[in-house]
Order: sequence, then structure tokens, then C-alpha cells
Amino acid sequence: MNSQSNKVAIIGGGPAGLSAAIYTSRADLAPVLYAGSPPGGQLMLTSEVENYPGYPNILGPNLIDIFRKQAEKFDTKIIDENISSVDFTKNPFTLNYSDKTVTANSVIIATGAKALWLNLPSEQRLRGKGVSACATCDGFFFKDKVVAVVGGGDTAMEEAQTLTKFAKLVYIIHRRDSFRASQIMQARVKGNSVIKIIWNASIEEVLGKDKVEGLKIKNQKSEIRDLTIDGLFIAIGHKPDTGLFKDKIILDEKGYIVTSTFAAIRAARSKELDLDKFNFNYQTMTSIPGVFAAGDCVDHIYRQAGTASGMGIAAALDAERWIMENKSIS
Repeated sequence: MNSQSNKVAIIGGGPAGLSAAIYTSRADLAPVLYAGSPPGGQLMLTSEVENYPGYPNILGPNLIDIFRKQAEKFDTKIIDENISSVDFTKNPFTLNYSDKTVTANSVIIATGAKALWLNLPSEQRLRGKGVSACATCDGFFFKDKVVAVVGGGDTAMEEAQTLTKFAKLVYIIHRRDSFRASQIMQARVKGNSVIKIIWNASIEEVLGKDKVEGLKIKNQKSEIRDLTIDGLFIAIGHKPDTGLFKDKIILDEKGYIVTSTFAAIRAARSKELDLDKFNFNYQTMTSIPGVFAAGDCVDHIYRQAGTASGMGIAAALDAERWIMENKSIS
């Protein structure tokens, strides 16, 4: 078993992790970034990106490649492996992958989150070709088109409302006869003339060879009909990639990592949380001193490449300051 010691280890190779790598490497902290396998996060599954500042139009994988090259320029070591286990009980922290064990004085977690999908073969085949899980990211491509949103929660309502800025008609397809979304969100959707709700229906197949052209939907009576659309937005939830950290740091009820910022918000909303576990001098710190988190594994609200990048930068600055203030452990 090989052993290696680092000042900073970054877990995750998406915008948050790579932004953290750029900043910590420029701070001469010699970070090692474990990018995962396959590396790159959700942007690797995204076709065109038009809303990342500085790039009017770029493919998601190309944007990740630019991030990686910039991080490597400042001597970040990138390893395309998945961390399999961690031990945060003492510093230096221990991380394991393959047959190797490494230690680090500080860890930045940027493992991201994954959209939940219907898991239809046709849906997966047309991802990035009219099938999306982000109206904010991709709604612009459907100006004056007909689109459908699948889901019944607040996220689905928000996606539908966003899409009305672009599409001429937005269907919401829900498998039940009522939404689970908040009443105010339901009222907004039901009062919007551009939105049409299809109750008690499920999607059997996404139609189209090279792009989305329609859906086969089934009602409660098992009757199947075709629905002509140009785009399909899946809004049935997200799952953070944080299983590795269960019982290692504090997670919320959905599995998102709780940092000082979100702990303060939860406390303000009278949510039960042990605030003594958090150091509010470091907004991105988790319940373990020296362990920070950024990006979609923390942020269940915005879930954008730009916000993830900004959080990664904040985590890097926090980690740098924490290491400086705790020189005795490094």
C-alpha cells in the first residue's frame, strides 16, 4: 500500500473542484485533485453552454478541459480516480482509492450531484439533444418551441415557469392527480396561460432519432398517445454524491453537505442542528475543522456551473486561511 501526504486534497473534478484547485495551487499549497472516473461532473454530459461568463458558446466537456489545463498550469496534480473511503477522525485526514492511501491536512469536497432521470433508454439516448434537467441552462434553446416538464414538486413548477419565458407552450406531465409543490408555486403554474397540465400520466418513450420530436405517454387506463414536443425537461429531483461522507460529516435530510453558511440559514429557520459543530469564521467549512465543501454537493438551490465555481473559490480561500492559522498541523 502506497502512502502520500498533501497539504490540500480536493475530491471532485467539476467546476467547484477545479476552481478550488486553481486558487489553492496559486497559493502554493500544491493541491492534489481526485477528479473521479469518469472525471468532469455534469458538464461532461452537457452539450452547449451559453451562460458561463466569458464563453458565449462552448461545449460542456471543452469548458472542463479549459479548467483542467488552467489548474495544471499552476501545478495541480490531477488523478482521475474515485476516492473510495475517508477518515476525518484525526488530522492529517486519510483518503483511500484503488490500492493507495493518502493523507491531507485539509480536504475540499466538491463531489457534485446528479439529476434523477426516468431511466428510459430513449431518454438517455437523447440527453443533450432535447432532453435536459436544467431549464435555466437550456431553456434559451427552445424559443417559440413546445416543451414538456416531468414532475410535481417545486422544482418542476420553477422549471415550467422559467420555460414560459422562451417556449410558446409548456406541458407539465405528472403521474398523479395533484402536485406536491407548495401552494404558491401551484397557483403560479395554474394561473399561467402558457402552461398546460397533463394529470395522471407517465412517459413511456421519448420520440426522435437525432433530437426530441415527441413523447409516448400513458394514462391511468393504460391508454397510450403521442404528444408532439421539441424538448423534455426532467424535474423529479437531484441526488448529491455524498454517500462517501455519511456519518463522517453532518449532512442534511436529503444528503447535502451542511457548511457553516447553510447551518446558519437552517438555524434561522428554526431547524434542528448542532451549531456547536460549526466554525462560522469559515463559511464553507463542514462540521469537521479543516474539511470544506463546495458546489452542488452543498448547493441544492442554484445548481449552476458559475455558482459551483464561485463556491469552489470560496472553499479554496477558506482552506488557505485555515492552513495558515493552523500551521502546527501542516
